[in-house]
Amino acid sequence: MHQFKLPWLFALWVAATLLLSGCSAQAGPTISAPEAQQASAEQRLTLIDVRTPAEWRQTGVAPSALLIDMNQPGGKQGFVQRVLQAVQGDKTTPIALICRTGNRSGATQQALLEAGFTQVVNVSEGMAGSRAGPGWLRRGLPVEACTNC
Repeated sequence: MHQFKLPWLFALWVAATLLLSGCSAQAGPTISAPEAQQASAEQRLTLIDVRTPAEWRQTGVAPSALLIDMNQPGGKQGFVQRVLQAVQGDKTTPIALICRTGNRSGATQQALLEAGFTQVVNVSEGMAGSRAGPGWLRRGLPVEACTNC
């Protein structure tokens, strides 16, 4: 029961963030899907997909993306800790966050910035597209099946 409560609380936090910000959680800089793909391929940034395992299985994932579901035990703090581990504790690591349409990645971007990360961008068009652009998938950017989801 406790495992289901914490992700629910984090989802509530994301919803409140979106509501209070006028349905846009874009608190920081953004990047297009092609820019994120190129920078990730060149190892100039760490691309983190914050969607759920079901979404990863459904659409596939960017080949170089780290898969860190935003719904972590411990809620927002749990997510921040997972990212901190992924970057070996270096809060200056350039990071790009991606979700389905840019909203959840915008909310998680805000969480990381509040935690002291300094170089976090949001792929605002996401995997499926949004008002910010057509998205990773419709642009035909590379994806691979998520075999360990």
